[in-house]
Amino acid sequence: MKTHVTTLIFLCLLSMSNIYAQDTFIHCGSLFRAEGTNMEHRKTIVISGDTIKDIVNGYLTPENGEVIIDLSKHTVMPGFMDMHVHIEGESNPKRYEQRFRENDADRALRATQYCERTLMAGFTTVRDLGGSGVNVSLQRAINRGFVKGPRIYTAEKALATTGGHADPSNGVRKDLMGDPGPKEGVINSIEDAKKAVRQRYKNGADCIKITATGGVLSVAKDGQGPQFTIEEVRAVVDAAKDYGFVTAAHAHGAEGMKRAVLGGIHSIEHGTLMDDEVMGLMKEHGTYLVPTIMAGKFAAAKAEIPGYFPEMVAKKAKEIGPQIQETFAKAYKSGVKIAFGTDSGVSAHGENAKEFEYMVEAGMPPAEAILSATKSASELMQIDDILGSITKGKYADIVAVIGDPIEDISLLQDIDFVMKAGVIYKQN
Repeated sequence: MKTHVTTLIFLCLLSMSNIYAQDTFIHCGSLFRAEGTNMEHRKTIVISGDTIKDIVNGYLTPENGEVIIDLSKHTVMPGFMDMHVHIEGESNPKRYEQRFRENDADRALRATQYCERTLMAGFTTVRDLGGSGVNVSLQRAINRGFVKGPRIYTAEKALATTGGHADPSNGVRKDLMGDPGPKEGVINSIEDAKKAVRQRYKNGADCIKITATGGVLSVAKDGQGPQFTIEEVRAVVDAAKDYGFVTAAHAHGAEGMKRAVLGGIHSIEHGTLMDDEVMGLMKEHGTYLVPTIMAGKFAAAKAEIPGYFPEMVAKKAKEIGPQIQETFAKAYKSGVKIAFGTDSGVSAHGENAKEFEYMVEAGMPPAEAILSATKSASELMQIDDILGSITKGKYADIVAVIGDPIEDISLLQDIDFVMKAGVIYKQN
């Protein structure tokens, strides 16, 4: 009797394991693999677990209980990657007082909705370029399945110089300012730079961001002047290499960009006042531009609303914001490498795909705009062996829309299907 029971239990467990081990067939009407700019038709993607097992011609028929996902009326693409977000917050008129009134737990709980919105918009991977440290906790919660959201690569706290764009004490009264140092992400020497990077590693970061120039939304006068020396940038980059970290530099002014590129930074974020010399250096060094056109448009528009920003911030937003799209157009035409990024958190999370439309408006062909958020983004982050295209052996991060986004890029703002690592999160 015991033998029969044991056998039955074994057969039940075997049956259950077979169910969960079944492959999935995705029938694709059109397929943009993001290995190049061509579109293919009537393909089947075979998924095993969290991985793309194969891509074959035609529509495979199940023979061993495989699951069929019918996307025969859709264009299927890799999950999108946004190289510049701030996942733990979102702009609002009370932003500057909230940091004095809210705890980390308040920010984290509110941010769970930002994570889910981002994923449902088709962005299965993001690079978070600076917050309070809540971004690390969000990353862990998503990885452990507690929260729905994209795969996060986070810089934890961005690095600044004293009074620089990411100095956390900017704009507060003097008795609260203190003197932030490397632990808080503020550096003023080569040794500070090394210590700050190592502290980010200790805190759970997996990439590094510096603020190479002044910025728009910080409560500080200068929105474009250089704020790091070349030697300080090099020290950050060298320390980051020890941990395999990709580096990014927020930069609006040309001199700060020049120093960042010469210091070995991997990407320039925003790039608003980039000149021909900087473009030449970026091409020479292989530095990417992450344009964030959305952020410029959003900040410029909100600056027209009295009281939305502090007066000092509103002035900078009106000057800097409107120029980003034009600079992107020049940089793209000159041959600078482009990776997709929105600065979402300045603008609303979940609206990331508007950036595609702004890029196309500025002269980038739709197929290349999609590549900037897939293949190019994965190459910038040095994870193109596992993400960035629909390729055998890579993670099954897959999104789909009804219609042809090459003909109408705005379709990407209405994603119909989202899969991350083989798990379906959205299917209309």
